[in-house]
Amino acid sequence: MKIALAQLNPVVGDVDGNAAKIVAAIESARGSGAGLVVFSELVICGYPPRDLLLVEGFVEKCSAAVKEIGEKHTAGIAVVIGSPMVVGRADQDGTANTVMVYENNAFVGHHDKRLLPTYDIFDEDRYFTAGTEAVVVEVDGKKVGLAICEDLWRGDDSGFSEQYDDEPDHVAQLVTHGAEIIVVPSASPFVVGKSDKHLKILKGDAERFGVAIVSVNQVGANDDQIFAGQSCVIDGDGQTVHESVAFGESVEIVNLDSVDEVPHRQLDDERAIIEALTLGVHDYVTKCGFKKVCLGLSGGIDSAIVAAIGVRSLGAENVLGVSMPGRFSSEGSKTDAFELAENMGMRCISMPIEAGFIGVSETLNTAFDGIGESALGGSLPDLTQENLQSRVRGTMMMALSNRTGALVLTTGNKSEIAVGYCTLYGDMNGGLAVIADVPKTMVFKVCRYMNEHFVDLGFSCPPIPVSTIEKPPSAELAPDQLDSDSLPDYEVLDEIVERHIEGHQSAAKITKESGFDSAVVKRICRLIDINEYKRQQMAVGLKLTTTAFGRGRRMPIAQRWTR
Repeated sequence: MKIALAQLNPVVGDVDGNAAKIVAAIESARGSGAGLVVFSELVICGYPPRDLLLVEGFVEKCSAAVKEIGEKHTAGIAVVIGSPMVVGRADQDGTANTVMVYENNAFVGHHDKRLLPTYDIFDEDRYFTAGTEAVVVEVDGKKVGLAICEDLWRGDDSGFSEQYDDEPDHVAQLVTHGAEIIVVPSASPFVVGKSDKHLKILKGDAERFGVAIVSVNQVGANDDQIFAGQSCVIDGDGQTVHESVAFGESVEIVNLDSVDEVPHRQLDDERAIIEALTLGVHDYVTKCGFKKVCLGLSGGIDSAIVAAIGVRSLGAENVLGVSMPGRFSSEGSKTDAFELAENMGMRCISMPIEAGFIGVSETLNTAFDGIGESALGGSLPDLTQENLQSRVRGTMMMALSNRTGALVLTTGNKSEIAVGYCTLYGDMNGGLAVIADVPKTMVFKVCRYMNEHFVDLGFSCPPIPVSTIEKPPSAELAPDQLDSDSLPDYEVLDEIVERHIEGHQSAAKITKESGFDSAVVKRICRLIDINEYKRQQMAVGLKLTTTAFGRGRRMPIAQRWTR
């Protein structure tokens, strides 16, 4: 049996465009002699459709588009296509997350997703009614068991398996019903390290039941979520006999009657992060209708990595860097910004902030004097003066965006966003927070990786200036300022952030298990908690870890619980 794995990049809500892609993939698969082509979960509408599912007519249009494809484009081939569908059972109503099966222009059957994840970024029970049956259909002479994403993962890939403890083993049920092959359309978002967990789960199920498993995952990025693809086929002995490309579209044919084991395409974490961010930026920008981006280049490592990702995503000609020196900017920050731009062939302009800063300062100082407050910079450090510099920069970047139509990329990393080491309406201004889920220590690792593997990544020379990597991080908003003046070493900070955010650990537990100074841990945890109001106003951030700031972390702002 020849099976085509159609790993596509759908646009959420573009039913007609997605349908055209599906038809093209069917034609390609048929031309290659495939008897069955499998698409990803909800491919007709793209995942996640969120509240589009509640809009009148949306679900009906999706299922009608699949019906048309199935009845007009499946001569001589079978297809498994994901779509939302109005539940047709007498005892239930609502919408199901469904895969529909057609062969020879006739409807064969469908399966409604049974396990609806309701953790992290997932809200499927808000929209869908759960299926109740194990479904096996016969196509191309084989009995094919149908499962959708969580039906097979059961939360094991995300650490939430306990919520399914009372659920039956769906794979076992499909085998009991005679399944010779199990097909699993998925839309499982990328998280660093998760693909290895998926492979382990698939291999375990295949070995337990001696049945081949075909897993087809969505690729592309939609809003904050990135999908790596990495579709695969595991034979009945638990061997990987096919792996699709990561982070790219493909329609690939696997002949289950003649397969050999293939090596796992293991990506270094740094490379996986680069590819994920590249795809995330490209799809967010283009799917939202933008063509160009701009960003502030401070000469620091955060703006350097964001610029490099922007160039890989959109081409150097579509990325504009802006150097915005102020009174406390070092000469190196200016030269490093322009060297970075030159290394990558992108344009960089200079927009000094001093004149604007002075003008706003004069107006503010008059107002401050009238209410009995001290003038800006009267004594240092002066947080108001520091933040004003950042806000002048943020205002200038948004004006540049208005004039040019370029989307502003923000450059804050996860470590600094966690503790509020960022300025609301200043450096947080923008449309996409590219590295909001990348800790500072990983930023350094990725930049070094970029320089070491610049040819493989498509650069003509190492893109990041050595001085940018080696100099101590600084916001340069006060004389001789360093990040270390306010924050512990980033190795310490990042472990505290990871334990507190991703591990949900209290300050006491972090102190006990890490050995870090108790006062430092308590202070950082407190900073994380009190800066929630900033994070809930920041730009959409691309998700890479198990818990990112955004949809998957729903902390109250006005609260007094301390951990």
